Amino acid sequence: MQKITMSNGVQIPQIGFGTWQIPSGIVTRDSVRLALEAGYRHIDTAAAYFNEQSVGEGIAESGIARGEIFLTTKLHNEDHGYDLTRAGFEKSLKALGVDYIDLYLIHWPNPIAHRHHWQEANAGSWRAIEEFYRAGVVKSIGVSNFAERHLEELMKSAEIAPMVNQIRLFAGERQEALVSYCRKRGMVLEAYSPLGTGNLLKNETIATVAAAHGKSAAQISLRYLVQKGFVVLPKSIREETIRENLAIFDFSLTGEEMHLLDGMENSVGPTRNPDEALF
Repeated sequence: MQKITMSNGVQIPQIGFGTWQIPSGIVTRDSVRLALEAGYRHIDTAAAYFNEQSVGEGIAESGIARGEIFLTTKLHNEDHGYDLTRAGFEKSLKALGVDYIDLYLIHWPNPIAHRHHWQEANAGSWRAIEEFYRAGVVKSIGVSNFAERHLEELMKSAEIAPMVNQIRLFAGERQEALVSYCRKRGMVLEAYSPLGTGNLLKNETIATVAAAHGKSAAQISLRYLVQKGFVVLPKSIREETIRENLAIFDFSLTGEEMHLLDGMENSVGPTRNPDEALF
């Protein structure tokens, strides 16, 4: 497993097991346990996924020591602001059954519940998150779905810069301006929906590259993002696919293949404008 070093010196495994859209209960619990048994050491969840308790159960059932697992969760959209963030974080700790989080993110920059005062709400949330970080109950801190304008506003009051921005990235959706902006400011980029919510599995360009390497379309899609230097967060509930998605470190894409994938159009659809989302 390759790792990326964040601005605070903490290392994050470059492949994480994503749990978005996995229903709470047995399916999440077993998927997380299978992922850890397969070799994943990075699990990504969120309060808004409503599966934190099941994620925690999967971690416990795996028998893997807590210190070997990099665990990410995210602030619920309704819990922005200083006091609500403190309460929301405690709920996540309790649900997960852990006493610290490796990476804690503000999930959405401008949720509808706080849209009339999002700048103030984010500033309050970040102040609380900085306190978690200083207290050691969070090892690294960051954001998700933040555009340049949201980051600029956050930095007006922040004392600690975000270490991560988790955004939608896949072959055909590069968000180059935002990626460049974040990297210039020392942020690691995490790619969610790295398979284009499954759409890339049927892409002809990716299929051609996959055939040349004897790999699956998913493995090519993930390898592309890894070679871009992103942390990738694939999701699956099937043991075979869970293991397959991890097996991408025994080959490399050529410069020509990377250029080919760089040139793909976004066939999945544009990334949602955070300021217009109805949640």
